Amino acid sequence: MEKYENMLKQLQNGEVKSIEIEKEQFYEFREVLVKHPLFKHFRGEAKQNGRVIYTYQEVARS
Repeated sequence: MEKYENMLKQLQNGEVKSIEIEKEQFYEFREVLVKHPLFKHFRGEAKQNGRVIYTYQEVARS
């Protein structure tokens, strides 16, 4: 879980532009993501084979 928290922190701080989560990691990652205080700033885009690419948006989605 700490691994995912660090990934989100890097994304939020602009250290990385995006993170890619494989379908096998999705539910474990999502558990961390929805508890994050800036949850609505992260945007996930579904790709083929169950992969999801997450980016950080300065303006939270409504």
